[in-house]
Amino acid sequence: MKPRIMYVELKTHGGGHDDNGPAWISRVTFSKTGRTIYWRNKRLRRGKRGCANHFDLDTGDTYWISGPKKNGEDRYPWAAEKVRIDPDVRQEYWTQIRRQPNKVNEEFA
Repeated sequence: MKPRIMYVELKTHGGGHDDNGPAWISRVTFSKTGRTIYWRNKRLRRGKRGCANHFDLDTGDTYWISGPKKNGEDRYPWAAEKVRIDPDVRQEYWTQIRRQPNKVNEEFA
């Protein structure tokens, strides 16, 4: 499948599950069936686990993965951490998804 820019948020971190984990706008690829996402040498299988919709097949860590929102409101407003935008997707994210080409050098959404 063609790689896609997605919102990826780690739900298991620091020994707990919450909406305050690190998050990225990043490029992922999908398996032929679409059930597994390949991202940063991880295999993330689709499946509901708590507040997550994917889990790491090797570590069991859970993730929320979705398409990035055009308005940039991908994560809950009370989350302390900002969403980091990977350098290789910044231009496409800011120009094609967010339609804010003046921000192409910003690393946080």
